[in-house]
Amino acid sequence: MASPGVTVRRDRHDVVHRAEELASGLPPLLVAADQVASTVSQGVHGRRRVGQGETFWQFRRYEPGDATSRIDWRRSARSQSIYIRQTEWEAAQSVWLWRDASPSMGYRSSKGLSTKANRAELLLLALASLLIRGGEHVALLGDGQPPAGGRAALQRVAARLETSAASTPSLPAFEPLPRYARVVVFGDLLSTPDEIKAMVGAFAARGVRGHMVQVLDPAEETLPFSGRVRFEGMEEDGEVLFGRAESVRDAYGTAFAAHRDALEALARTAGWTFLVHRTDRPPEPMMLALYLALAEDFGV
Repeated sequence: MASPGVTVRRDRHDVVHRAEELASGLPPLLVAADQVASTVSQGVHGRRRVGQGETFWQFRRYEPGDATSRIDWRRSARSQSIYIRQTEWEAAQSVWLWRDASPSMGYRSSKGLSTKANRAELLLLALASLLIRGGEHVALLGDGQPPAGGRAALQRVAARLETSAASTPSLPAFEPLPRYARVVVFGDLLSTPDEIKAMVGAFAARGVRGHMVQVLDPAEETLPFSGRVRFEGMEEDGEVLFGRAESVRDAYGTAFAAHRDALEALARTAGWTFLVHRTDRPPEPMMLALYLALAEDFGV
């Protein structure tokens, strides 16, 4: 007969082995996002809610964890699924996330850096994890699925990002979200200010508040190249050759600063926030700033 100590050690080994098996099934990016979210959540306190609103928004299918008191039995009786009623207050606590997966996001200036696309997805998943831990619901903008909470929702978002990694537009298409919804956009935001203004304005006109996170490679800010350099566009932008790339650095810096100033101004006018993140910097400070901005949106 085995001693109690042997049994305990075997049980612990089984638990660790099972945990390793579960972790091995997670996409590496999701594991990294969870690590970022765990680090940031240590400095974030729980938030208290003030109660639910009464204005109906839409029906959605019942999910494990939903209160049975919210089931709409009349709507459910007309189908083979169970539905609950969502109110606009609940929608206001839901966040729609979007990331730019256009070809330009595949850029990185050195092998030691993440591509902009990988960093944008890491930030998106880490934010989703933080929000879900705080009891919020999340959805991918343009995915057609209603916001949801819980670990299963995070897994769905990660899986959807993986399957939709093909080329996408540089900016999200407008979709009619409920009033007071929240949108977070991750991308390099190198489209023209007029294009970005049109995107922000369409959402803001419906009362949707948002946050833009510009994800950049450090070389895109500093233009560190010297000598004869040929620049090739990644989205059929053509190419340009400079005999001395350093000769245009000052003019480039001035134009880049003007573009950023324009984005900051249009975000401020619309009541949105504009944040900048570089791929040579750790993601945690950005995640904390973004999460606190959303918490302020929710009136915490």
